[in-house]
Parts: sequence; C-alpha cells; structure tokens
Amino acid sequence: MAKRVRVMRMSVEQPLWRALTGYRVLTMLYAIGLFVAARENFDRPLVAVAYYVVLAGWTLATLPKVANAASCTKRFLVTDLTVALVGILLTPVADSHQRIVHDGPTLPSIWTAGAVLAFAIKGGWRWAAFASALVGVANIAQRGRPTQDTLHNVLLVCIASIAIGYVVEVARASERTLARALEIEAATRERERLARDIHDSVLQVLAMVQRRGSALGGEAAELGRMAGEQEVALRTLVAGGLVRTSHESEDASLGAVVRAVEEPDAAVDDGELCDLRSLLFPYAGAKVTVSEPGAPVGLAPKAARELAAAVGAALDNVHRHAGPDAGAWILVEDEPDAVIVTVRDDGPGIPEGRLAEAEGEGRLGVALSIRGRLRDIGGTAELISVPGQGTEVELRVPRGPGDSMNVRSTRGKAGRER
Repeated sequence: MAKRVRVMRMSVEQPLWRALTGYRVLTMLYAIGLFVAARENFDRPLVAVAYYVVLAGWTLATLPKVANAASCTKRFLVTDLTVALVGILLTPVADSHQRIVHDGPTLPSIWTAGAVLAFAIKGGWRWAAFASALVGVANIAQRGRPTQDTLHNVLLVCIASIAIGYVVEVARASERTLARALEIEAATRERERLARDIHDSVLQVLAMVQRRGSALGGEAAELGRMAGEQEVALRTLVAGGLVRTSHESEDASLGAVVRAVEEPDAAVDDGELCDLRSLLFPYAGAKVTVSEPGAPVGLAPKAARELAAAVGAALDNVHRHAGPDAGAWILVEDEPDAVIVTVRDDGPGIPEGRLAEAEGEGRLGVALSIRGRLRDIGGTAELISVPGQGTEVELRVPRGPGDSMNVRSTRGKAGRER
C-alpha cells in the first residue's frame, strides 16, 4: 500500500501577524478619532485630513502585506515606516503650536508602533531597534526638544518592539529544534519498522544460506560466506541508518516543517476491530499449541497485526535457537484492560547477557521485531529465560476505548485450541 507523507507545520509567529493586522486597523481608527475630536484646535486641518485619507487607504490596502512574513517584504516595511515618519513630521504643520508644546499626539499617534512592530516580527530585535530609533528621532524633531513625555513614549516603543523581536527569534529557534527532534523520532520509527521487516525476511534468508552453505561445503560454502558478509553489512546499515535534515518553510511565518512518512493501515470500516485469534491460527502446528478464549479477541487492526507479527518473531527465535524439536505454546488472555499473549518454549533457554551481546552485533530480532513492535502500539514485551528451562515472552497490549465491540473476523470458524 502506498505510503503517506504527513506534513506538520509549527509556528507561534502567525498569531502575531494576525494581531498586528487588527492593531493597525484599530489604531488607524483611533488616530482619526483623535483628530475629529480636536479638529477645531488644528491650524491647518486640511493637511491633517489629507494625511488621514492616505493613512486609511494605505492601512486597508496593505492588510494582506501583514498577513504573514512572506508577504511582509523589506520594501513594504520601508514604505510603511515612511508613512509613519511623514505623519510625525507633518504634525507641526497641521496642528497648533500650543498642542505640540503640551505634548499633544502626533498625526499617526500610536499607529506608528504598528510599523515598528512589523519590523520586529519580520526581522527580530535588531530590525526593531533600527525602526524605533528612527521613530524616536522623528518625534524629538517634531517637538523641537526632547521632553519627558516624548522620551517616555519613545523608550516604551523601543523596549516593547525589541522585546517582541527577541521573543520571535527565540521562538523560531525553538521551532527548528522541535522540528528536528520530531523528524528524528519519525525517521527512527520508520527505520525500526524497515528493520523489523528486513529481519523477518531478508536477514533470516541470508543467515540460512550461510549455515546451509557451510554445511554443504565446496562452492556452496563460498556462497554461504558471501551471504554471511551481506548479512553483516545489511545489519550494520539497519542498525545505523540515515536521518534526513528537517525542512524549513519558505514562508517563515509558517515556522518549521516536519515531514513524517506513514504507512497507512489497510482499509477497514470505522469502528471495526480485528479478531486477534484469526491472525494467530496460522502459527498452530504439530510443535506449536495455540490456546485462546472462546469469544473473539478484538483489537484495532494495526495493533492486532503488530502483535501477531511479534508472536511470529518469537516463534522464529524458538525455531532458530531452541532447535527443530522444541515445542512452543501460545496463550491468549483477554482481560478488561489489556490483551496478553504469552509465547513459551521448552528449549535450553537464553544464556545471561546473550541478548545484549546480540544487539551489539546488530542482531535486533528481540529489540525490533518484538519489543519495537509492541512499543509502537503502546504495549510492552517482557522476556523471561532460565538456562535449561526454556524461554517465556509476555506481550501486553492495552485496550482502547472500543476494543471489545464490533469485531471483524477474517475466519468463520474459531478453534478453541490447536
């Protein structure tokens, strides 16, 4: 079945752009309201009216420009800041000298802060410091002297914009780090899934060819030697693997992009479960006894398949390490909160420390084919082995909210014991 690529975008920056869009509209209306309330005190109200027409048109026309970082270009930022600076410097021309002396508002009023904040969100704290410095110089110039209120307002805008710019830079770095971690996790899970499949097929075939070739001798021995070399190389590749680097969005406001490869489940009806017993029946044989409840054991299809595959991997280990005459027993327990499958054999058991040694050699049958599969579906795998007394593998999968109903059986007749 075709794989599915899931794209996740993470961004704490986009809400800032939306907030800035609303801020620009509200502050534009606020600046016009201040003028309407005090228009009798203006020496040249027509100059103010002309500026506010330009300000309103510019604000409404450029709303898409402040929708995200990609639209907010450097040219727009420079033009936007120019509109604010021109409004500040036109204040002495339009307003009365008395209002200016008493620290009356400039023509753009607090709309100017929106232009500075756009610099901060787009370019970080350095861009914010540059824009706020120009606004401060323009405010002092239109006043004619640095008053206490002017310095207070300029300092407030400067500190706020620099702080926001710094927070945006930290947020972007955090998003990239999180994206990298998520993609490493996704790639690791994909590598483990491939390793399980390879272990269950290719590696076992190569190991068998190596053993049979060594036993037959002659040209078959050479073939076995080559198969053994390929097995070691393939195990090394599976154990190491490669992890792709994380992706960054072309639109910075969308943050970092994580692409996780998923293998979709086989198509099943909504709410339909799979009877685990039907997946374990094929393992029954002369040397393998399967014991299960009389009622269906419902699990989500993926969980059931992975659990059955882990049972198959455990039986493969029995056949390979306990010998062809070893017997095995599969016990299925259907509990209210979990499904437990126990695989037990009467072989010689596993020597202490052998599993850790096998993992170091790249033999990941237990680590990936059994424990890895159970971990991926939220379950656990416990292995108990006493030399001379066989090995027991307990596989536990917790139940989901609806794992006891709507069971779909792929086999019409269920056997109680095989």
